[in-house]
Amino acid sequence: MKQILVVESSPRGSESASRQLTANLRDRLQAKFPDAKFVERDLAAAALPHLDARMVKAISTKDPGEAASLKEVLSLSDHLTDELLASDLLVIASPMWNFGMPSSLKAWIDHVVRAGRTFQYAGAGVEGLARGKKAILVLSSGGIFTEGPWKQWDSVEPYLRQILGFIGITDVQTVRAQGMNIPALAPQAIPSGQAAIEALVL
Repeated sequence: MKQILVVESSPRGSESASRQLTANLRDRLQAKFPDAKFVERDLAAAALPHLDARMVKAISTKDPGEAASLKEVLSLSDHLTDELLASDLLVIASPMWNFGMPSSLKAWIDHVVRAGRTFQYAGAGVEGLARGKKAILVLSSGGIFTEGPWKQWDSVEPYLRQILGFIGITDVQTVRAQGMNIPALAPQAIPSGQAAIEALVL
């Protein structure tokens, strides 16, 4: 494994459960792959711009002249996409807010899910161009969303798995710290996530 891309999105620093688990995962990955290059993309420390009209036009235009004139607009998106395509393993860490992910993570996704770069239209379907990579999702939540009455409210893991599959990344594993806002479960939330990290197939 040559390169590992770690995408963090929680703004809570050391208080963040997802960041605590990511630190644990990073230690295991460094021990397993001591020669791998780690690329850190902290979306809380360096927020990405959400797509505006010029960015959408630059990404979607099929006119060569217009594309050339908008090339500079795509420089950041190109860089982020290159980071992803150069990586063998993608780690995405995210808290759940209001049953979804932070908008900073959605902004990153909008920059890297691009026709002709990470996917292409093929006949009547779509072909992912980021094949051969693996991903690990590191998720945290105040409630329990892997089972029980709130499972259907989880739009984070299903969406991330779907969008990764769309660009060709289907080998996806998940670790969670959940129940953080439930007093009886909170003390075991992070230890359970750390145990899940030890059980990952790397």
